Amino acid sequence: MSLRLIASCVIVASIGCARVMAQAPVTGVANPESLFTDSNPQLHANKQVALHIVRDLLECNHWDEADKWLTPEYIQHNPNVVSGRDAVVKFFGSRPKKPIPEKMQTKVAAVIADRDLVLVAFPREFKDPKDPSKTYTTTWFDMWRITQGKASEHWDGAMKQ
Repeated sequence: MSLRLIASCVIVASIGCARVMAQAPVTGVANPESLFTDSNPQLHANKQVALHIVRDLLECNHWDEADKWLTPEYIQHNPNVVSGRDAVVKFFGSRPKKPIPEKMQTKVAAVIADRDLVLVAFPREFKDPKDPSKTYTTTWFDMWRITQGKASEHWDGAMKQ
C-alpha cells in the first residue's frame, strides 16, 4: 500500500470518527526505536536515517553532525525554515547539545516507510483553547525523502509563526 493511500485513509478515518465520538488521546509507543526498523534492507536504512534525525539532531541537538544525515541541498517545506542544510543548522543549532541517550526520549506514535519516503508521527500536547486548564493531544508529522543515505527533502505540518 502506498504512503499516500495510507495517509489518505488515516485522514478520512480521523474526520469521520471526530464527528461520532470524543478524541482518543494520541500516545507514543513504549520502545520508539523499534518503529525505525524494517525487514526490507532499503526501507530499514531509510528509517535509520530518520531515527538519527529525530534522536541525534532534533532531540539531542547534535547539529554539528548534520552532514551525516542531511544533504547540502536539503529542501525544506516548513514555511519557517529556509532550504539548505546550513540554514536548518542555523535555525536549530543554537539549542544546547545533550548526550545521546541509550533510549530515545521523543515520543513516537508511528513510522511508515515507502520507497524513498519516511513519515514519523509524533503525539503533541496543547492547551485546550476552550479551557486553558486542560490539554489535548494531536498528531504532528515529519516526512523525509531519503537520497543515497541522507535526507534530501522534508515536510511537516508547520504553520507560519
